[in-house]
Amino acid sequence: MSAALDTSLLLPVVASPTSFVKRLLVGRPYRSDRLRETLLPKRIALPVFASDAMSSVAYAPDEILLTLSLAGVAAYTYSPWVALAVVVVLITVVASYRQNVYAYPSGGGDYEVAMVNLGPRLGLGAASALMVDYILTVSVSVSSGMANLGSAIPFVAEHRVSFAVGLVLLLMAINLRGVRETGIASAFPTYAFVIAMLGMIAYGLIRIGVLGEELRADSADIEVRADETFAGFAMAFLVLRAFSSGCVALTGVEAISNSVPAFQRPKSRNAAVTLTLLGGIAITLLIGVVWLARLTDLRYVESPATQITSAPPGYEQRTVIAQLADAVFDNFAPGMFIVVAVTALILFLAANVAFNGFPVLGAVLAQDRYLPRQLHTRGDRLAFSNGIVMLAGFAILLIVAFQAEVTRLIQLYIVGVFVSFTLSQTGMLRHWNRLLRTERDPATRRRMQRSRAINAIGLVMTGSVLVIVLVTKFTRGAWISIAAMALIYLLMTGIRRHYDTVARELEPPDERPVLPSRNHAVVLVSKLHLPTLRAISYAQATRPDTLSAVTVNVDAADTRALQAEWDRREMSVPLIVVDSPYREITKPILDYVKSIRRESPRDVVTVFIPEYVVGHWWEHLLHNQSALRIKTRLLFEPGVMVTSVPWQLRSSGLKDLARVDRRLSRGVTRGARGGPGQNDESSDDLVLWS
Repeated sequence: MSAALDTSLLLPVVASPTSFVKRLLVGRPYRSDRLRETLLPKRIALPVFASDAMSSVAYAPDEILLTLSLAGVAAYTYSPWVALAVVVVLITVVASYRQNVYAYPSGGGDYEVAMVNLGPRLGLGAASALMVDYILTVSVSVSSGMANLGSAIPFVAEHRVSFAVGLVLLLMAINLRGVRETGIASAFPTYAFVIAMLGMIAYGLIRIGVLGEELRADSADIEVRADETFAGFAMAFLVLRAFSSGCVALTGVEAISNSVPAFQRPKSRNAAVTLTLLGGIAITLLIGVVWLARLTDLRYVESPATQITSAPPGYEQRTVIAQLADAVFDNFAPGMFIVVAVTALILFLAANVAFNGFPVLGAVLAQDRYLPRQLHTRGDRLAFSNGIVMLAGFAILLIVAFQAEVTRLIQLYIVGVFVSFTLSQTGMLRHWNRLLRTERDPATRRRMQRSRAINAIGLVMTGSVLVIVLVTKFTRGAWISIAAMALIYLLMTGIRRHYDTVARELEPPDERPVLPSRNHAVVLVSKLHLPTLRAISYAQATRPDTLSAVTVNVDAADTRALQAEWDRREMSVPLIVVDSPYREITKPILDYVKSIRRESPRDVVTVFIPEYVVGHWWEHLLHNQSALRIKTRLLFEPGVMVTSVPWQLRSSGLKDLARVDRRLSRGVTRGARGGPGQNDESSDDLVLWS
């Protein structure tokens, strides 16, 4: 026989203002089975995951030129060769990571490769480097975007820190809405940037090489003071430093290997194709910008105030992209503004690479118990929301600390990138060596040997660049990144140690657990009203061995009135009054509970605490404060169980349930020994003492 459902007890769900704002900003939640719908095709994955590497064209040439400027204008002749060396490394790294996405498609990227093949210590080292890299990706991309936008809009340059912080918050909100929405938002600006940059480079080269026109940047005639100490070994060191600065063009390549699960099937193949497209576009743009800068005699220095000896009145140094756009389009404002605008846009959206990669890496680390478990939880839109918020917080901290200055942030940036590159390639070598020891098929062996050779070349390249970066940039800020990686490493090992300790403590024994001898129930009472009656009824329903109501005597008149009301209603539960000469509430209750435990150590004590459920934020300040303090202290007492007994006020929005509860409470009271139930709701608006 089936029971009919009483529809009168079905209550409408009342949305709180907080929920409304969350839905407005984040959107309606997705079911877990809709995760497949958030997977990205290549045309969307390219702007989502490759925008960082492509956008580095906006600041990598700047870093090459400003470093060479220390040796004077003549040193700019090295810039194409430095760019060519960066391109060789970029090709090697792209080819190496194509092997990674096929071998490890689960999304762990460099961390998973290092963890599996090199062990937990080096695996955590790679993870620490990646986390620092992702945080700096957001900081550098947003700061560089503000620098480019400030070249066209002086007001932005004057308030770049505030604009940068606001933009990080906006990117966080966009990413909280989900990966697919982020991809759609990124697609147009990324493709617009590629088209605008290729158009500018092609138009400029046609004007110079085909039409024979002379294009000159607005900085072509300024004189740059050279440091005479840069000769011989010092000059070679400076070129190496320019090369290490230019290697920021490689940042973001690893993001695709960390985000393979976000691709549509076949995941590895789509990720590999996206990597190839990324490399081709980034190489074309980098070579084009550097070569065009040489042809237009563009000057870009690290410190305009000290290095520029002669300049037109009111001269302000603009970014390389802004100067090139101005020269190519002959001061045609719309053309220059379009290039600068799309450059700023892609730099802003390049941060999405980190917003997509960091949360996935955090989820993998959380699953391995190296980060808090909350990072492994997907939010309403199936994104790893906690990781997104954490990344935004750290990026804002760096932007404020370094005042959104790209040159200062770049010095921190490149170290983490090449630490993870080098560890990843070392791990891949071990991976192929392990497989080759057991593989017997000739065709498969040849394929593995080819992949191993590619990763070996990648290891040599990335390891060499890492050494150069450490030597040339350590005192200029790279040590900060190394210290941050060490701190994150220690933090993750401490978290894992804590989780392991908790797991050992919670491991159930082989023998059967020993049951407590008896259960003593204690109901805390301030007044005899409906919440108190509910708590007593619920405590009776648990069938304890002993049951008592306890009140603290902080006011003699109130205590006598409570005892009189208790006797008048002939309550079946004894009321115990605990004296408190110093008007404390928590300590007398703790002492009473401890006394029960001392008399019977094998028994347990269950404390029932009536509490209000309120609907407004300000009501939380007026109710349940004593209950919270008592619960907090009781949780640290062994053998003591704490049970909250809620009472819904009308303000909670559950009015129908509140009426049902009052009818039930009156019925329970009439069934108690002694008479009618109490219906005086105004006797006291506090369940416990406030």
